[in-house]
Amino acid sequence: MKNLINLSQKRLEADFILKNALVADVFSLCWRKANIVVADGKIIALDEQDEFSAKRTEDANGRYVIPGLIDAHIHIESSMLPPTLFSQILLPHGITSVVTDPHEIVNVSGAKGMQFMLDDAKKAQMDIYFMLPSSVPSTSFEHAGAVMKAKDLAPFLNNQQVLGLAEVMDFPAVLNTSPDMLEKLSLVQQSNKIIDGHGAGLTRDQIRGYRAAGVQTDHECVTAEEAQERIKQGMYVLIREGSAAKNLVDLLPAVTPANARRFAFCTDDKHLDELMEEGSINHAVRLAIKHGMTPLQAIQLATLNAAECYRLSDKGAIAEGFSADFVLLDDLQQMKIAAVWKAGVKVAENGEVLKEQMHDLQVDESILQSVNIPKLTEKDLAIPFNNGNRANVIVIMPNQITTKHEIKGVDVENGVFIPCIKKDLLKLAVVERHHSLGTKGLAIVHGFGLKKGAVATTIAHDSHNAIVIGTNDEDMLHALDALQTMQGGLVVVENGKILGSLALPIAGLMTTLQPEEAILKLKEIHQALHDIHPDLYFHFFLTLSFLSLPVIPEIKVTDTGLFDVRNFQHIPIEVTES
Repeated sequence: MKNLINLSQKRLEADFILKNALVADVFSLCWRKANIVVADGKIIALDEQDEFSAKRTEDANGRYVIPGLIDAHIHIESSMLPPTLFSQILLPHGITSVVTDPHEIVNVSGAKGMQFMLDDAKKAQMDIYFMLPSSVPSTSFEHAGAVMKAKDLAPFLNNQQVLGLAEVMDFPAVLNTSPDMLEKLSLVQQSNKIIDGHGAGLTRDQIRGYRAAGVQTDHECVTAEEAQERIKQGMYVLIREGSAAKNLVDLLPAVTPANARRFAFCTDDKHLDELMEEGSINHAVRLAIKHGMTPLQAIQLATLNAAECYRLSDKGAIAEGFSADFVLLDDLQQMKIAAVWKAGVKVAENGEVLKEQMHDLQVDESILQSVNIPKLTEKDLAIPFNNGNRANVIVIMPNQITTKHEIKGVDVENGVFIPCIKKDLLKLAVVERHHSLGTKGLAIVHGFGLKKGAVATTIAHDSHNAIVIGTNDEDMLHALDALQTMQGGLVVVENGKILGSLALPIAGLMTTLQPEEAILKLKEIHQALHDIHPDLYFHFFLTLSFLSLPVIPEIKVTDTGLFDVRNFQHIPIEVTES
């Protein structure tokens, strides 16, 4: 402190000065011409009189400089990279801090998965903060790889990387005052930490129940009206723009100059290829500007608002006393990034990290051997019909994680469902893959448009059982076998042949490959998808991965069967009543 005070009073020479910067003042929403003076990783001064000296200087030449961007809610596992490699991908895009919920790996590997993420994140160049998974499993209507109760979460609350409790998805447990859920909520409240919400489709009265439980945020708004209701009830709304769920454009009308301080940006889930190509929060800012939000307002949402929401008191602004995380722009409207500084050190320039870290990946063997899919036969995948051909069908909504529940006539031969490419009615299966329980759920799905073959993955939110969709049983079974052999991943199959695959042996969710190698495998998979679905126009794997999440309306399938989210109960595939 003495050193910083002396630096602030010009008694000592600073470490670094970025001169002639047009600095975003996110407190007053204006631009300031100043030199950014840095020492010990902190911003010492915004020098408008050119009074400070430093060991090193660089000239911004009048270009815009904004605070390091913050993703307010992301599941790093969705990038298919461990935290250290994830950091290297996003730093060149100006993202210097993220708040992550590792409930994907924790649903698979429990406390060991949580500890792996914390340990690996410490090696990352960006700041990675954690929310403790609240719903492991997400509901009692499925089998996950682990169970985490309040006593299991408690040891992690003392970790400085942990900010609170992650998205509370099991809203019936909250509203019905489940003792297990109340114990988790109380534990976090007593620690004076933050509680994230997950209010997909909740009514005003149900949101009121969330607020009574201390829930402070929601990232599940899909309409401006939903966002405004949550703001009225004192919540932060995290505007999501990810790979599957793209809500930003629909939510922007809810943001006004009067309420803008209660909004921030997040991605939730975004795949590696899109992260490398367009980034994350920088893309959200660019999109918001394109659709009419003023640049400074968009930058404020992406920085200061997110920092204040999660009580990161030294993040989110370029001002005295804040961490020296900032981004130099070549183009404000397009968010074209010239260079990125983290704690006063330049870490990326012209789209590249300046110092790639050697990734010393240390993973518990149980995390690397998490896939235990039983050997199935065509009989196991049969969907019987006893009284006609009317079925409860999952109808997907491309680029959304919600679905529609419709009753449709389907093709039935010899008392079993037959997939129909012409009607786009395909077979879907979710198979328990953690403990060889032998449970499986079957469903009929419309909207994927698959023309042949099968597609399977162990990324199936949030319990991450094996999920497979296909036009025929043979390819579906072959795809499941491939997942077992790879110990998890993504696979595309046609006529018994693997057209493309990416192994994800870290809990069946993340790769051990370098990002460049993984990207090549993903390109192979995307080509394979287009081979069996020439008209594909949405993110196939992410859409598929959310069909097993029984807390997102309207209808999903878990390893225990078809599930009506609206009424929170299992339903049969066959519709027998008139």
